[in-house]
Amino acid sequence: MKLATFKQDRFTRIGVVIDDSIVDLAAAAPELPREMIAFLTAGAPALDRARNAAKDSAKRIALASVKLEAPIQRPPEFLAIGLNYADHVAETKMKKPEFPMFFNKQSSCVTGPGDPIHLPRVSTWLDYEGELGFVIGRRCRHVPRDRAHEVIAGYFIVNDVSVRDWQRRAQTMTLGKSFDTHGPIGPWIVTPDEIGDPHKLDLRTFVNDEERQHSNTSNLIFDCFAQVETLSTVFTLMPGTIVSTGTPGGVAAVMNPPKWLKAGDVVRIEIEKIGKLENRVIDEPASTDLI
Repeated sequence: MKLATFKQDRFTRIGVVIDDSIVDLAAAAPELPREMIAFLTAGAPALDRARNAAKDSAKRIALASVKLEAPIQRPPEFLAIGLNYADHVAETKMKKPEFPMFFNKQSSCVTGPGDPIHLPRVSTWLDYEGELGFVIGRRCRHVPRDRAHEVIAGYFIVNDVSVRDWQRRAQTMTLGKSFDTHGPIGPWIVTPDEIGDPHKLDLRTFVNDEERQHSNTSNLIFDCFAQVETLSTVFTLMPGTIVSTGTPGGVAAVMNPPKWLKAGDVVRIEIEKIGKLENRVIDEPASTDLI
C-alpha cells in the first residue's frame, strides 16, 4: 500500500495511492486520523481499515488533480547516517566506519515531492544524496535486529541535501544538513508488504537527466534493521521518526571539479518499488526573511 499526504482545495489530508489515483481516506474512512503520524500510531487496525477503504473506487481522485506533500510533515526526529556505502567511503578517501555514524537533520528541513530546494545565500557548495528512507510506526526501545522489521511502517525516498562547507565547519554535520528545504522526502510511504526485502532495491540519482548515482541497497554497510537496533539501544524511537539510510558514491563534492547544484537544476531520485522523488533547485527567495 502506498500512503500519501496530499493537498486539495487548500485542505491537507492522507490517502492511498492506486495507479494514477488517490483514495481520500477522509471520505472513504472518516473515522481514521487525517494526519500521517497519528494514522501510523493507530497501528495495524488503521492500516487494515485503509486497505479496505481503498477498494471503494467511488472515493478515488485523479492523482494529477492533487498536490502531493511530504508524507511525514514534521517528524519527531530526522536521523541519517554517513559513509554507509563502500563506494561512497572510497570516493571520500575516508576510513570505513566500524560503528554507524548517525547525525540529525532538523525536522524543519522537510519538504515534499515537487517542492523547490533552496540554493542558500551563504553557500554555493550544494550537494545531493539519494537515499532510501524509512519511518518508524510504533514507539519502541531496545529492538533486536531480528525484530526491527516489526517497527518499520514503510519506506520512501530521501534526498539528504547537504551544504558541504557548512557541514565541514561543525563536526556534528547538523548545520550543513539542516537548511530549510534540504530534506525532500516522498513521494509516498510504501508499506513493507509491497517492498519485501528492503536490502534489494535499485537506487539511481539524476541531475538534469544525467545519472550521478547508481547502486543497490544490498550494498549498505549497516542495513535498515541494524540501524534500528543501534538507535533504539540509545533512545526511544517514536512513531513518525524518519531514518535516512545513507548515500552511495557519485556525490558532487568528490568530482573534479565539484559539480555543485545550481539554480535551475532538477534532481530526480528513483528507487525500485517506490517510485521517484523530483525537486528543482532555486535561489533562496527573499521571502525567507522573517525579520
